[in-house]
Amino acid sequence: MPGAAVRRRFPIGAEVSRDGGGHVRVWAGRRARVQVAGSGGEPAVDLQEEGNGYFSGVVRWLEPGRAYGFRLDNEAQLFPDPASRFQPDGPHGPSLMVDPTRFLWTDTAWKGIERTGQVIYELHVGTFTRVGTFAAAAEQLPALAELGITIVELMPLGDFPGRFGWGYDGVDLWAPSRLYGTPDDLRRMVDNAHRLGLGVILDVVYNHLGPDGNYLPSFSPAYFTDRYQNEWGQAINFDGVDAGPVREFFVENAGYWIEEFHFDGLRLDATQSIHDASSEHVLAAITRRVRTAGRDRGTFVVAENEPQDTRIVRPAGQGGYGADSLWNDDFHHASRVALTGHGEAYYSDYHGNPQELISAVRWGYLYQGQRYSWQGTRRGTPTLDLEATRFVNYLENHDQVANSARGQRLHQLTSPDQMRAMTALLLLAPGIPMLFQGQEFASTAPFLFFADHEHTLGEQVA
Repeated sequence: MPGAAVRRRFPIGAEVSRDGGGHVRVWAGRRARVQVAGSGGEPAVDLQEEGNGYFSGVVRWLEPGRAYGFRLDNEAQLFPDPASRFQPDGPHGPSLMVDPTRFLWTDTAWKGIERTGQVIYELHVGTFTRVGTFAAAAEQLPALAELGITIVELMPLGDFPGRFGWGYDGVDLWAPSRLYGTPDDLRRMVDNAHRLGLGVILDVVYNHLGPDGNYLPSFSPAYFTDRYQNEWGQAINFDGVDAGPVREFFVENAGYWIEEFHFDGLRLDATQSIHDASSEHVLAAITRRVRTAGRDRGTFVVAENEPQDTRIVRPAGQGGYGADSLWNDDFHHASRVALTGHGEAYYSDYHGNPQELISAVRWGYLYQGQRYSWQGTRRGTPTLDLEATRFVNYLENHDQVANSARGQRLHQLTSPDQMRAMTALLLLAPGIPMLFQGQEFASTAPFLFFADHEHTLGEQVA
């Protein structure tokens, strides 16, 4: 951290200085000179090197609402802040100075959320309404509260290039996407949710960054590593040389969403691709940071983990990471086979019979170390001592609907009677139920992977 004379909320990014202007701190481990420059002719300001790859200093002209970027080693290009709080022109444009203290919260009596008694609703802000904004989504929150939803889970918001995207190719992990509104619009949405008694958690992607607009390697190649394989791009360096600042970037980001936007927790995407051999796994550090950021508010951390590793929800004293719950694909897979009769690909090891459904309801995971022929290896870890609320069950989620050939909803692939029966099982079982947007009224709108990549990249992704 910078010297004691500088009071910051977070160790990186641009924050309002008590003495006027903005205090800026950035990690650029392989750079010799870092300047802050404006996009409107403001004078470039050299940041002071702290001796550990960090550069910091006060920029007098950097007031809230002013655009800025970094010049690295006298290069002509103006790079956005890796910890930018807002990118009004997208990831390739300048960053915007934001003062979060100007927003007046009304949720001071809100106590947060706990693991028990919850019903989750997963939504994508850009497609949840016709307008596709935070403000428009906020207008629909009373209907969700009346429905019986207790937690709204927002799909990832970190900014990404293009006019639309489903969020899992984010590159500005500290900046809510400009496509949906301003940071204060997001704060207002969360504030309104709390007024209605709704918790709000955010889906975050800490396993990779998108292929377009990722400028982290320009500051230091140590953000990434080739020591591990990652099916979506370069693996993030959580345990190699210079991993300390990288861990700080992601761990503090987790705390940022809780502190500055009053989120009630996080959903951690594809944790099997977060590789770390450190003495404390970064997932444990992230969960611990969420708890401290929540202060006296209850927080909820749920993880996706395809291999079904229950260490994630076990306490630190048992070698665990301290999260609350895990997504339960086994419940989904058995249910889908039961409802549709289709058993191909990763459904091939499921039968959809009553015993599978009973076991998934009672014990969470079906695979707890047995051989999984689809992958040709063992899958899962024991769950027999875990409470039912350690598992989030669902018949639909963004991945499972999008992974189908035409993005069809499950009710379109089965009979109404069967769908009603399985919905009753989902809602009445002791695990935590989750609905995907539109499921509550049997939406016929397809949901597939979507992204507005530039032409060449778009062809490669397709």
